[in-house]
Amino acid sequence: MNSRNIILLFILLVALIAATQTGCSSQGDEKNIASDSSMQQSMWVGASVNQIPYYSRKDGELIWYGRELIANTSKYLGPKGSVLQISNGMNCQNCHLDAGTRPWGNNYGAVYSTYPKFRDRSGGIETIYKRVNDCIERSLNGRALDTGSKEMQAIYAYIKWLGEDVKRGEKPKGSGIVDLPYLNRAANPQKGKEVYVQKCQTCHGTNGEGQLHVDGNAYTYPPLWGNNSYNVGAGLFRLSRFAGYVKNNMPFGADYHAPQLSAEEAWDVAAFVNSQPRPAKDLKSDWPDISKKPIDHPFGPYADPFTEEQHKYGPFAAIKTYKEQNKNHKPTGKH
Repeated sequence: MNSRNIILLFILLVALIAATQTGCSSQGDEKNIASDSSMQQSMWVGASVNQIPYYSRKDGELIWYGRELIANTSKYLGPKGSVLQISNGMNCQNCHLDAGTRPWGNNYGAVYSTYPKFRDRSGGIETIYKRVNDCIERSLNGRALDTGSKEMQAIYAYIKWLGEDVKRGEKPKGSGIVDLPYLNRAANPQKGKEVYVQKCQTCHGTNGEGQLHVDGNAYTYPPLWGNNSYNVGAGLFRLSRFAGYVKNNMPFGADYHAPQLSAEEAWDVAAFVNSQPRPAKDLKSDWPDISKKPIDHPFGPYADPFTEEQHKYGPFAAIKTYKEQNKNHKPTGKH
């Protein structure tokens, strides 16, 4: 074999080795991409507005209107609403981020798949209509919609469309709000104030008043306390709900991939915000079986010996242990 052939053979071998290595690398990259894709698919993410079947489904326009009502509630139902004036000026989207589609953003991923269902708060079977009106009356501090109205039917159609691919009875990963581990101490409103000033005040205001949109008809950043915020019957008035919500979504720009608050900061800022004044709500019909009240429900009476203060701010571990040890005992009195 002459030197020219040896050189050619060497070049071919180098090319073959390079191609093999490139192929392996490519397969590895594809595997990693597939793995990442699989991880993403396991987290529920709602469909976007651009995916609404506006023309291809008979209820497409109604679905679109439902999303519009969630995203821009105040425009239609706020103090200056074009349809009704029944709410405080906040939008459903202020609490249900990205119109109820964001993972761990208090989304609607498990609503259609799990309703109707029994809820301990009301002591009865609840429909999606009831659940929507609860939000309007509590989080928007407003008045209920007629269940037969176009607006309620549109909201229902949108929630159904978002969740109709979720198997009946299932709650997909990323639905609702994440459950944070309890602190081994009470949440501290004073520490929470420091977090609020550093990371929340720019958007939500020195006095939690939020920022009105330039047209004065909705909030760009919602009020966190005061007359125009959610009332004491809202889900976010429970510390665990508020803390889990802000952990993966606040301050602006944060999400579950890149949270900006530690768990302690989330609990403490929740304690600060929920220690501030806000509208009242008649809760006398809530929790007919008081033993079913959540650990962090801030109003008595309770079927345990712990105070309202501890039920509101913690520490919660002792309450949890008590409930577990006495779950089969019928309460003999109210505390």
